[in-house]
Amino acid sequence: MLIRIYSSVWMIGGFALIIYMGHLYICAMIVVIQIFMAKELFNLLRRTHEDKSLPGFRLLNWQFFFTAMLFVYGRFLNQRLVNTVATDRFLYKIVSRFIKYHMVTCYFFYILGFIWFILTLKKKMYKYQFGQYAWTHMILIVVFAQSSFTVANIFEGIFWFLLPASLIVINDIAAYFFGFFFGRTPLIKLSPKKTWEGFIGASVTTVVSAFVLANVFARFKWLICPRKDLSTGWLNCDPGPLYTPEYFNVPEWFPKWFLWKVIPVFPVQWHALLLGLFASIIAPFGGFFASGFKRAFNIKDFGDSIPGHGGITDRMDCQMVMAVFAYIYHQSFIASQSLSIEMIMEQILVNLTFEEQRALYTKLGQIISERTFGVSV
Repeated sequence: MLIRIYSSVWMIGGFALIIYMGHLYICAMIVVIQIFMAKELFNLLRRTHEDKSLPGFRLLNWQFFFTAMLFVYGRFLNQRLVNTVATDRFLYKIVSRFIKYHMVTCYFFYILGFIWFILTLKKKMYKYQFGQYAWTHMILIVVFAQSSFTVANIFEGIFWFLLPASLIVINDIAAYFFGFFFGRTPLIKLSPKKTWEGFIGASVTTVVSAFVLANVFARFKWLICPRKDLSTGWLNCDPGPLYTPEYFNVPEWFPKWFLWKVIPVFPVQWHALLLGLFASIIAPFGGFFASGFKRAFNIKDFGDSIPGHGGITDRMDCQMVMAVFAYIYHQSFIASQSLSIEMIMEQILVNLTFEEQRALYTKLGQIISERTFGVSV
């Protein structure tokens, strides 16, 4: 436990520092984590003898990995990249062409890897090579694709990355301590150390923490403002109704020693409760899946890069499930409710030439003047 606590303090401290540094540094952290996860999983089924007989075959895994990275991040960040270089005509043209041919470029790299794989097929090694090919694609689909949703959450506002990630950490720590001190009843056979006492205690702690943390995070604009480009400066924006507090008077029956007479509650805190429920009830099944996977391969941990915790993958199993849910929840219940005329216009204008933009503004001016003054300008 002491080793695990010591490692946790270092991880939480480093995590807090990176959060403070901003969006791009958080994305860089996610990329590094994904690379370490891929390395651990690639090595899981690696056989040294076979690899020696197949020079260069190991590089094929990474070729597919970075092709997937180019495709996924290109899809997530293309609009931010355009906004970053919009003032430079030369860079704007280059970026525009890259975005236009982004999909075909990624497909070309994938086909290149596919041909590379076919050309490296070696007699008596077919089963091992096809097994590695399938294993690589499973990693990309199950691990990389899910964890990549984290980057999309970051640019919607660090809040939507920090809160879900923090809830998983809180749930994991609370389950460990409640299970360690009070655990008696086994929860699931895949994880003999998991107990109902730890699960219930962690669930209550996570939901309460979600409500409290959302109140704290919602007070900082640099956490709630979405990043529309790839710059590194701090953000300042109109928080909107979701992050504007509503004040409730404390009931008279509350103890007199309670310091607050009026409690501010942000509307986003009610959304946070649902994130807390998911983090405490559904997300742990990502850990159960990982436990079953490790049992299938007779291993204790995916790696040993974190003392007391195992590998990076051991700490990210629930985070992947949570990241996908946070993204889907935000897009379904938050982003869809906050679309404005300005946002729609911005999405339209970035794809128009200067002449088309001017014609559009002229037409809008005519419509507004006709409806306002009854005359055409």
